[in-house]
Amino acid sequence: MESLTPKPAENGLKYWCQDETRIGLKTIERKRITALGVKPIGKVQWNFKAYYLYGAVAPQTGESFWLEFSHLDGMCFQIFLDQLAEKYPDHLNIIQLDNGKFHQSSRLKIPDNILLIFQPPYSPELNPIERIWLHIKQELSWGIYENLEGLKEKVCAFLGELSTEEIASIAGWDYILSALATVA
Repeated sequence: MESLTPKPAENGLKYWCQDETRIGLKTIERKRITALGVKPIGKVQWNFKAYYLYGAVAPQTGESFWLEFSHLDGMCFQIFLDQLAEKYPDHLNIIQLDNGKFHQSSRLKIPDNILLIFQPPYSPELNPIERIWLHIKQELSWGIYENLEGLKEKVCAFLGELSTEEIASIAGWDYILSALATVA
């Protein structure tokens, strides 16, 4: 039986799933195992300082690209696109993303080796990077951090430990791999 995984380097295409997420000092509460009817107990903080993590993952290879920004806007997205294009200059980088206003800014200058594909409005479930965000936030759940620098260090260390195999297993959805296999 033929493998669904295309050989991305051979055809010069690289398919990315891109999104942004806010990561902050407010404690992320998650389910905990407790006795029936007992509410989970944990320390929380209500500090609302945060930053944004811009990310892109390639479902077929598990490659990833991350940048931190203090806010979310078209200028930050432009920097993200420029740096992604610079890191992968020998590929046509096809990027699936949502319909955020800053993704469609008239001031945006899309690099020559990038093609943006917008998913239908209000459909984050179609973007595999959403599962990566869940994976990261699960790791951060119930954590208390003194400041943003400490939180950034934790996130950076966690991203550094994520293997390409792990990212591919989380983001490599069959319908995407199947579609990419027909292009290869």
